[in-house]
Amino acid sequence: MKSNDKGLPQIVSPAEWQTVRDQLMVKERAHMRAGDALAAERRRLPMVKIDKEYVFDGPDGNATLPDLFEGRRQLILYHFMFDPRWDAGCAGCSFLVDGIGHLAHLHARDVSLVLVSHAPQTKLKPFRQRMGWTIPWYSSFGNDFNVDFDMTRDGEERSGTSVFLRDGDNVYRTYFTTNRGDETYMSTWKLLDLAPFGRQESWEDSPEGWPQTPPYEWWRHHDRYAEPPAAPPTSETHSHYCQCSKLLCSCPPPRRLRLSRLRLGRNRHLQTIPFP
Repeated sequence: MKSNDKGLPQIVSPAEWQTVRDQLMVKERAHMRAGDALAAERRRLPMVKIDKEYVFDGPDGNATLPDLFEGRRQLILYHFMFDPRWDAGCAGCSFLVDGIGHLAHLHARDVSLVLVSHAPQTKLKPFRQRMGWTIPWYSSFGNDFNVDFDMTRDGEERSGTSVFLRDGDNVYRTYFTTNRGDETYMSTWKLLDLAPFGRQESWEDSPEGWPQTPPYEWWRHHDRYAEPPAAPPTSETHSHYCQCSKLLCSCPPPRRLRLSRLRLGRNRHLQTIPFP
């Protein structure tokens, strides 16, 4: 086994590599089986009936919550952060949606997937076109859906995933997750976890010398990576991260937001928390 001082993995023989790889595979298989057991438990959760009627503004006009199923029995709904004051959606939520595959595979298992945001369709449509997405996107602007599901709280937008089951005309909520629970969509994270340097974010447990940067600071809408990195925010210039057309802006900040919260990674504009 050879070490080096370049901040790289140790150099070993093929036989040595296979030995440690096999040892790790035992743990990976145990992790996978634990995930299977957790999924089985999730399928046995109770559910809550949704009695209130909600009317959304969709790509083709008004739609009720049952309409979002598109005739299927199961619905995955991503609460996409898009404040009505913003001109573009949250970069973290956009990162997530970029990782969603072709919906035909979900449809084959009687599952629909949609996005719902608080912003009106006048904001959603141009941003959806800019991002090149085809996923159905509905606006809850003008109804109580975001407030009732705690996705708009004290004037701040939040993100998460709600799952519903339809039985005839009745709709039930079966599951909810948020923050790192939403990583299920994000194939980019899983691929980066396979790479030698990982996600390269400062919260990760990596060997000394591995490249790392603070989370959020490198995230962009996928058509913005060619832009130079933004300067770190200061209390005098930019009090928060916002996802209008730039990573940093001077849009009105959410209530009670402080720079210290941003540095702790709790900014509501980038809700998908990438660290434990």
